[in-house]
Amino acid sequence: MPSPHVPELDGLRLLVGIAQHASIGGTARANGISQQAASERLRAMEAQTGLTLVHRGARGSKLTPAGVVVAEWAARLIEVADEIDTAIEGLRGDRSRELSVWASMTIAESLIPRWLVLLRQRQQGEGHLPTAVSLNASNSSHVVEAVRDGTAHLGFVEGVEAPRGVRCASIGHDELVLVAAAGTPISRRRTPLSPAEVAELPLTSRERGSGTREVLEVALGQQGLTMGDAVVELTTATSIREAVLAGSSPAFLSHRFVSRDLDSGHLVVVPTENLDLKRVFRAVWVGTRQPPAGPGRELVSIARAAEQRLGHQRTGAK
Repeated sequence: MPSPHVPELDGLRLLVGIAQHASIGGTARANGISQQAASERLRAMEAQTGLTLVHRGARGSKLTPAGVVVAEWAARLIEVADEIDTAIEGLRGDRSRELSVWASMTIAESLIPRWLVLLRQRQQGEGHLPTAVSLNASNSSHVVEAVRDGTAHLGFVEGVEAPRGVRCASIGHDELVLVAAAGTPISRRRTPLSPAEVAELPLTSRERGSGTREVLEVALGQQGLTMGDAVVELTTATSIREAVLAGSSPAFLSHRFVSRDLDSGHLVVVPTENLDLKRVFRAVWVGTRQPPAGPGRELVSIARAAEQRLGHQRTGAK
């Protein structure tokens, strides 16, 4: 029977995370849960063990001497648990060579194709049978639903906050920009649009439930504003890009997705101010803390490495 003094693995992972991040909030984000949920879980652990494990201060959180000892034990226990998880997944046979992936439209259109090529190249280089991957593209909310109900082994979404009810891992970062076709009146704008002006702007927009639209809605909400009715609603980033190029009203799109159009001068960035349009790309799954063992975990690793290389390239270019 379980020991009355040994917390569950999820709680121990939080303790090890605080040793790394020195922050309950940072540890919560890394584990895909809210800061409130992390704090409650830590308090429950302290009650269960009868020890004060975390010192909470204005400048962050750190482990108490007792917390340091427990975290060291916990790290060894977690490592063994992850090894067992990987071994069990490996014993499940052929299922580990099939992978159902769902991804948000932006990621499916501009990022995953390269990740899948890299996955295949890695497996062939290691002499493994390539994984049969089925890819479904949808908006972020549908991706999370597919992961929750088991339709997808692994999902990739974009947005501001980590979705609830699933495990998450940050893959990379992105930022939206307001773009218009070159030569249109708004493309000549030189002074930044205020949040109020953006809220009143007729837009070509993604549908509700998309990660792209969520970023704009949250950014306007932080200013006490709501997004107005879109002139055109489309379900893919490609269709929005093509519509704007054809002269439709401006749209918020990923900077990386339209970078070639900006370089060629076919699209122009319309400046805005006081809007936080940054977002996070995340892998999502259910079950253990780590992504599904086998090709799912390989794909997440490849995605992270690709985004890190891109980040280094951007830094080097500045």
